[in-house]
Amino acid sequence: MPVPARRLPSWAWVTGLTAAALVLVAVLAVKAGDGPQPTASASDKPSPSASAKPSASPDESAPVAVPDGSGTGRRIVYSLGQKRVWLVDASDAPRRTFTVWQGTVSPDPGTYTVGTRREAATGSDGVEIENIVYFAVASGVNVAFSNALDGSSPPPPASGATTGGVRMKAADGDAVWKFGTAGTTVAVVK
Repeated sequence: MPVPARRLPSWAWVTGLTAAALVLVAVLAVKAGDGPQPTASASDKPSPSASAKPSASPDESAPVAVPDGSGTGRRIVYSLGQKRVWLVDASDAPRRTFTVWQGTVSPDPGTYTVGTRREAATGSDGVEIENIVYFAVASGVNVAFSNALDGSSPPPPASGATTGGVRMKAADGDAVWKFGTAGTTVAVVK
């Protein structure tokens, strides 16, 4: 007469499968440890100047020095000739720099102050813009930093149109909005 086969209790199966899964996870973790390692640490909480780090884009491979004669202390520096903006902290260290698209009207070199700010509007070129930081008036036209809502560069202005918008990429517009609160100095240089 044959002897009936004994079945393992269900707890034994669950224990065995759990142990096998833990071994597999440990093997995968060891293999992952042999792969590429991060080169920079990430913090759970951004620093106060996290939004003001230099932006990196293909056309900006090396840092560009803040122009001489742009003042001291916390300020926004706008170079007409370089078509570039710097966000400079109180210790005179540049925290972010980026290129911009200039309107047809530019302010004269000098020192200005951020006045009015608007979250969004329609630019004089008909483009929906945001992060609008007004700082000067030139030839009767308001001059302001802004970025297109859709992230595009400004279209060429209509013949004879005057525009005072200093447009930038969306991430740069966000940084200027956060940095350029009312009363912030804007130094315009050649």
